[in-house]
Amino acid sequence: MDILFPESANNEFKGHKLAIWLLYFYIFKSFFAGLVHMLASDGGAQSIGSVSLDSFTQGGADSVVTMFGLWGMEHFVIGLIALVLLLRYKSLIPLIWGIYAVEYTGRALSHIFTPGLVTDHTPPGVMVDNILVPLSIIMLIFSIYTTKKNEEIGSEI
Repeated sequence: MDILFPESANNEFKGHKLAIWLLYFYIFKSFFAGLVHMLASDGGAQSIGSVSLDSFTQGGADSVVTMFGLWGMEHFVIGLIALVLLLRYKSLIPLIWGIYAVEYTGRALSHIFTPGLVTDHTPPGVMVDNILVPLSIIMLIFSIYTTKKNEEIGSEI
């Protein structure tokens, strides 16, 4: 737990560099998806996610677009927080991976606790998440393991 929540955060990461480089990719994806969902006139719901907004009442369609826009804001904010931590508080990289692992896994499992969203085809985000969910969990474990291993090596010297 000390690796996820160190007593003091600093800019020293003792884990493997792969955890840093892949984190840049996740941050880029967060910013990109966030901006698309916030700025697209339909929130990306129909144009990207193939949600048939035409089959909704105007109020229902507006609600879906608003929810997609808010979802985009969430992506953007997580990316912004992750970028700040990556640039200034690298010791929190395992925590960032934990946040991404929880967020992506929660999205992947959302069908268990929500009715779901009917789409005309599988949205690109769902296909990409098939890779990003397990990769975020692997990077969480990897960043904790490599940090712990390097701290043990450092304490032996």
